[in-house]
Amino acid sequence: MVRLVAESKAIWNAYSAMERRNIAIYVVGIMFYKLGLEAFNGSIVTLATDRFKATNAFEKLGVLQGLNQAFQCVGAILIAPLIKRWPTRTVLAVAVSIFGILTAVLLIVDASTGGKIKVPGGKVTYGSWNPNALFPIYCSTGIAYGMVELIRRVIPRDIVGGDVNKLRRMDATVHIFYEVAGTAGAIGTTYLVLRFGNNYSFIVTPIFFTIACCLWLCISPLGFKRQLEDEDKSYLQQVSLGAFHFCQSLYKGGSIICSSRKFFWLPFGYSVALYGHRFLESGLGPIIARRVFDVSAYSQILVGGSNLGELIGAVIVFVLNDMVPTPLPWLRADALLLLITWVIPFYKPRKHSLADAWKLAFIFTPISLGWAAGDVSLAAYIQACLAREEKADPNVSALGAVMAFLYSTYIVIYAISQPLLGRYVDRVWTEKKDVHPALMNIAGVQFTILSAVLLLSTFVPRGAFSLNPKLLFGQDLTGDIEGTNDKMKDIEGEGLEMSDDIAIEKQKKAQIISDSHKDGNLSRPEQTEIRRISFTEDDVAVDLADAVKGRN
Repeated sequence: MVRLVAESKAIWNAYSAMERRNIAIYVVGIMFYKLGLEAFNGSIVTLATDRFKATNAFEKLGVLQGLNQAFQCVGAILIAPLIKRWPTRTVLAVAVSIFGILTAVLLIVDASTGGKIKVPGGKVTYGSWNPNALFPIYCSTGIAYGMVELIRRVIPRDIVGGDVNKLRRMDATVHIFYEVAGTAGAIGTTYLVLRFGNNYSFIVTPIFFTIACCLWLCISPLGFKRQLEDEDKSYLQQVSLGAFHFCQSLYKGGSIICSSRKFFWLPFGYSVALYGHRFLESGLGPIIARRVFDVSAYSQILVGGSNLGELIGAVIVFVLNDMVPTPLPWLRADALLLLITWVIPFYKPRKHSLADAWKLAFIFTPISLGWAAGDVSLAAYIQACLAREEKADPNVSALGAVMAFLYSTYIVIYAISQPLLGRYVDRVWTEKKDVHPALMNIAGVQFTILSAVLLLSTFVPRGAFSLNPKLLFGQDLTGDIEGTNDKMKDIEGEGLEMSDDIAIEKQKKAQIISDSHKDGNLSRPEQTEIRRISFTEDDVAVDLADAVKGRN
C-alpha cells in the first residue's frame, strides 16, 4: 500500500501544475464531447436503419457512413496546417462548436416538417422530410468530426511534451474518462431513442458540445506562436493555399511513413486496427440490432459493451505503463482477441430480448479491450517518435501529417468496404430472411484476416522478436526532448521557477546590450531594455513571468 501511494505521488509529481490543470480541463471537456457524440451517432444510425427501405437499408447506411468517413478525411487533414496558424485549443473548440451547430440542423428540419417527440408507449412521428436528406447533413458533420477526432490525438504532445511515459499515462487517463463517458452515453442513448424517438434523442448533443467548447477554450495556449507569413493574402488565396496544404499534409505524412521501417508498419498496426474496431461498432452493431433483435436502438447497447472494453483496456495500460514499454504486446493481444468475433454468427438470441442484447454486448467487451490497449500505447509511441523527428515547417506539422495520413487510410478502407458489405448483407437478408450466413463472413472471416494482418505487422519493427520488447529500433523514448517543457515551469504567485538555460540566455542578451552601452552605441529602446533586465536569476524569473502573463 505504501508503495502504491509512493508511485501515485511520483506520477502526480511527474506533471507540472500547468500540465495538470490543462489535462483536467481537457478531460472534462472531452467527456461532454463524448456524451454528445454517442447520442448523435447512435441516433443517426438507428434513424437511417428505420427510415431507409429494408431492401437496401444497410447498403445505404454503408454509403452514408462511408461518405461521413470521407468527409472526416477532409477535416482530419485540414488540422495539420491549422495547428500551425492557431493555438490547438482554439482549433479544437471552434471545430466542436461547428459540429454542435450542424447537429442542430436535423432537429430543426424534423420539427419544421411535422416531426414530434415520441409519446410514451406510442410510435415515432417523423417529419415529412426525405430520408436522403441525411446524406448532406451527416456529411457536413463529418468534416467537423474529423477535425476533432484528429486533433485530440495531437494535443496530448502539446500539453505534456515528448516524454513517452508521460504521454502514455496521459493518453490512458484521457481514454479512461473518455470511455466512461462513452459507455454511459451509448447506454443512455438506447433509452433516449426508446423514450423520445430517434429523431429527437440527440437533442442533448448541441448542449454538450457547447459545454465542451467553453471548457477547451480555458486550456492555456501551450506555448503557441502565431506565424504571420500568410496574413496579407486574400480570402481566395488562403482558400487555395488551404487546398495546397491539404495535399501537402497527405504527401508529407505518406513520405514519412514510406521512408523508414520505423513508420512503415503503422498503417497496418494503427489504421487496420482502427477499421476493425469501428466496423465492430458501426457495422456489425446496427446489423445485429435490426436483423437479429429487430430493435435498432439495441445497437447502442452493443456499443456500450464495446466502450466498456475500451475503458478496461485504457486502465490496464495505465497500470502496466512501466512494465510494457512498447505497444507491440498490446497490438498482439488485440489481434488474438479479434478472433472472438466467431461467436457472433453462432449466437441465436430471442427477438426484442434486452437481456440477450446485454449478453452479446459483453462479448464485444474483450474485443474492444484489446483494441483500446493497443490504440493508447501506439498513439503515445507515434507522438513520442515524431516529437523527435519534428522539423521546422511553416505549413505542416510532421505529427499532424502522419496522424492525418493514418486516419485517412482508415477512412478510405472503411468508406470502400462498408457499402459493399452492407449490400451483401441486404442481399442475404432478402433471399433467406436470415442474417446469420452473412455474419459468418463479415464477422468471422473478415476479422480473422484483420487479425492476421495486425499480428504480422508487429514483427516489422527492429527489436520486435520478443514477447515484451524493451526498445524498438534501439530508441529510448523516455524523457522530454530538448527544448520541450523545460523552458518554463510553474507560475506561482509573484515568482516563476525557471530552468538554467533560459536564465543564461537572458543574461547573454543583457550582456550584449551592456557592451553596446560601453561603446556609446546604445539607442533609446536599448537604454530602456538595459534598465529592465537584471543579472540575477530571481529578477529574470519575475521578468519572464510578466511576459507569460501578458501573453496569456
